[in-house]
Amino acid sequence: MDDHDVAPDLRAAAEPDTVTEAVAFLRNAGYTDDVALQGAELACARTESTHPLASVIVDHTFRFEGDSDPGDEAIVLGLRFPDANLRAVLVSAFGHDAEPETARFFRRLRNPA
Repeated sequence: MDDHDVAPDLRAAAEPDTVTEAVAFLRNAGYTDDVALQGAELACARTESTHPLASVIVDHTFRFEGDSDPGDEAIVLGLRFPDANLRAVLVSAFGHDAEPETARFFRRLRNPA
């Protein structure tokens, strides 16, 4: 069975192989904005708003590891901010090459208290 024999909804459900595919998957799923870490908050340029980490829900996580270079490690998150009616994408390095702020962000997501 080739890709043309698969129903469109099943094709979309396939795990993305690249950062670009993960971002496209999230865009198609309605995650229309981009956010960036700004201190202890996430900032959305389009809405010129910031959101505390406690307000974010992580709906999707895609992790990519470089085949030969640990510097190629990246993570793509599909984030939802219910209080702001906002769904957004965060793309970030992780692992050894991640900024300290990024490492703190991921620790807060794992341990919100």
